[in-house]
Amino acid sequence: MPAPLLHLAVEIDGDGSHPDAWRRAAHPPAHTLTPQRARQVAAVVENAGFTLATLDDGPLPPAPHPGPVGRIGAVERAAFLAASTSVLGLAPVVSTTYAEPFHVSSQLASLDHISAGRAGWVAAADPEPQAARAWGRPEVEGEAALRREARDAVRVVRDLWDSWEDDAVIRDVATSRYLDRDRLHYVDFTGETYAVKGPAIVPRPPQGRPVVLAPDGLLPAGQADVALVGGPDTAAVRAAAARTAAPLTFAEVEVALGTPEATAAERVAALERHAPWPARGRLRHVGTAEGLVALLAGLAGAVHGVRLHPLVLDEDLPVLSRLVVPALLRRRLAARPLPGTSLRTTLGLPRPGSRFAAPAAAVPAPAAPAAPAAPAAPETTR
Repeated sequence: MPAPLLHLAVEIDGDGSHPDAWRRAAHPPAHTLTPQRARQVAAVVENAGFTLATLDDGPLPPAPHPGPVGRIGAVERAAFLAASTSVLGLAPVVSTTYAEPFHVSSQLASLDHISAGRAGWVAAADPEPQAARAWGRPEVEGEAALRREARDAVRVVRDLWDSWEDDAVIRDVATSRYLDRDRLHYVDFTGETYAVKGPAIVPRPPQGRPVVLAPDGLLPAGQADVALVGGPDTAAVRAAAARTAAPLTFAEVEVALGTPEATAAERVAALERHAPWPARGRLRHVGTAEGLVALLAGLAGAVHGVRLHPLVLDEDLPVLSRLVVPALLRRRLAARPLPGTSLRTTLGLPRPGSRFAAPAAAVPAPAAPAAPAAPAAPETTR
């Protein structure tokens, strides 16, 4: 029986997962945010055979200590990279704590249209008090409140994606009808802290709903397509994956690999003279490319994929693309995404129908010819 395939994802924000990764980057710090740099990294990732690239984000600086830090919005970067890639999935991190669900829904639906169905969403929470001040909002305090905001935000975003049925846009020149208003639906959501009415202003995404990834435990069962699980060792990762109710599980793995110039341990030690590599509850591999291939092979069957967090992108991505991913492909432990397929299709996830759509037999006959106005933006009340 063939071994289960692993879907390969990689985080490409900044210069790497270490806060001082910029010190070992192959470019000047000022080039980190340039379009050329973003295209270069995405090209390496796509050509290597990764299924998905994620882009971290947040309202606060990405490092807590002095140094060259900064980032451009993850959704904007993903939209830019959609034009220079063809099969790579793109999943920006977007917080659920303070961002308006209507705006999140519109941004991610637009990203799915731009990328022809390759968009994902890494749902996240903002527990820091400084994040509330950056947004100009009252602080959301406590794990329970953060989970409540995440639950409500994802519910509203998914409902807004569903508020246009797949065939709502009819473009009927003969009757001058662009939309079938009977296939647009009000969300009418009322939560503990806000209410939302009205349909979206962006037509339904090509995937129906872009793929939702979330840290294990942030969302209730049924809301996340992919649960991101971690742990200090493979046993903990396997146990976390077995507990999750999401359709797919991805293991979070931080990697530092040996290069022709230095061993993985030497590279980590050089950076830790400036700052520690913070523990984030992820599995960590510091060693050879062969050791990482063995580690990932051991996770196949326990998880459906992995999201790798390279220590330094400029040093670890070449090793991943030359030695790790090809070895997994040769051993049939991974597969390249195929041209023309959506991210959902690549991950083996079904395309959901709109939850507002009536059964086919119950769909009424088209209304009399009319020229409805474009739908108004949903009204959000807090």
